[in-house]
Amino acid sequence: MTQVSTPAEAATRITGRAVAEQRGLSGAVTEVVLDSGDTVVVKRGHARNATPAEAAGLRWLSDADAVRVPEVRGHDEEWLVTELVGGGRPTHHAAERLGRGLAALHAAGAPAFGAAPPEGPADAWIGLAPMANAPGEDWPRWYAEHRVLPYVRRAVDEGTLDADEAAVIEQACKRLPEMTGPAEPPARLHGDLWNGNVLWGAVEAALIDPAAHGGHRETDLAMLQLFGCPLLDRVLAAYQEVAPLAEGWTDRIGAHQLFPLLVHTVLFGRSYAGQAVAAARAVGR
Repeated sequence: MTQVSTPAEAATRITGRAVAEQRGLSGAVTEVVLDSGDTVVVKRGHARNATPAEAAGLRWLSDADAVRVPEVRGHDEEWLVTELVGGGRPTHHAAERLGRGLAALHAAGAPAFGAAPPEGPADAWIGLAPMANAPGEDWPRWYAEHRVLPYVRRAVDEGTLDADEAAVIEQACKRLPEMTGPAEPPARLHGDLWNGNVLWGAVEAALIDPAAHGGHRETDLAMLQLFGCPLLDRVLAAYQEVAPLAEGWTDRIGAHQLFPLLVHTVLFGRSYAGQAVAAARAVGR
């Protein structure tokens, strides 16, 4: 990774504009006003491939012309510069527009389950956890092999899951083919669609910080439900109007939440392990 010491230096080098002022938003994210008057967000990647993966994901989501994502203004191996998308209070209009937009985004498709965005790295990230983009054709098998079991193994190795808990999740993986509903083509996923990555506005919501890849569309929707989302009923109703979900989709929510719950288990510890095991026990009931 290149070594640029400050967000202002990165912004100037990537955009070609001087910095008039800056304001830290978090440890890795800075809001920068350029001398042109334009305001951008400068984000420093935490590890190898993090920035290229996010930039490729944002562009791939944008190409679908379905949901609003920040425009990529430029990046290198370490720094990403995007437009600033404002936050605000959620409205019924924005929630319904988000639901319809997610349906269109998913319908834009992907070459395979596990497909990385064009020009995006196969070894990518979801938050601070590594995420391998390995393509597959059979969703239950691919999901178990590349989105569930790698995090189970890491959690066991680190002592966050015990052997009995891991066995419950492994058994759930074996049951996935029986309860995942009718086969669907790979959807174009945001991939880390929890409420914190939805920036609301009165007219529309913008999605940030993707872990974009080809997957099952119900995974994005299950993740949106996992940690609470304002006006979720409006989002889902609008989604269903455009692209109805297969019968029994509510029974599959726990299976699709296994992935983000296990990611949280390896990142944040035992507080999420119990939720992951509970979701696994619900699979196939």
